[in-house]
Amino acid sequence: MPILIAGIIIFLGAHSFTTFRQTRLALISWFGPAAYKGVYSLVSLIGFVLIVWGFARYRAEGLIHIWTPPAWAGHLTLVLMWFAFVALACMNKAPGRIRGWLRHPMLVAIKIWALAHLLANGDAGGMLLFGSFLAWAVFDRIAVKRRGDMGASRVASFTRADAIALGAGTVAYVAMIFLHPVLIGVPVISW
Repeated sequence: MPILIAGIIIFLGAHSFTTFRQTRLALISWFGPAAYKGVYSLVSLIGFVLIVWGFARYRAEGLIHIWTPPAWAGHLTLVLMWFAFVALACMNKAPGRIRGWLRHPMLVAIKIWALAHLLANGDAGGMLLFGSFLAWAVFDRIAVKRRGDMGASRVASFTRADAIALGAGTVAYVAMIFLHPVLIGVPVISW
């Protein structure tokens, strides 16, 4: 689990660093935007790789069970994940009612994804991974609000962007149901 912990610290640390706007701006002006983005991307990639590797090793060594999720938690996770994929599909810059309602669709998607997986996973590694991402997303949303970024503007009616987000989110959701056993090693639905 140390590799997983290191990955979480590096990945979420890099993403938390961006909330310190003055320090971030100082580094951008010192190194230049391209170098800053390059280092930021490299550190994030290293953290992500360590998370994937660390979680795979943790699962291979045997899960540390803390509690057994109830059967309904898996069903609720399936429903919540559809909302997460639709929120993620709202990341385009086109104005839409869903995007405006969510304000910060990426953060909403991360919070729903993390909460859904916390409900369905009762092991220490899963709780650490998904709990960390949920805590980070709540922290980042507070930081965004404090700096006055209200996010996407509200739109009075549904737009083409909403239809695209609903369609793309649903397609990605269905694809992940089938890809989850291949990519993650855990079937989503027992056939």
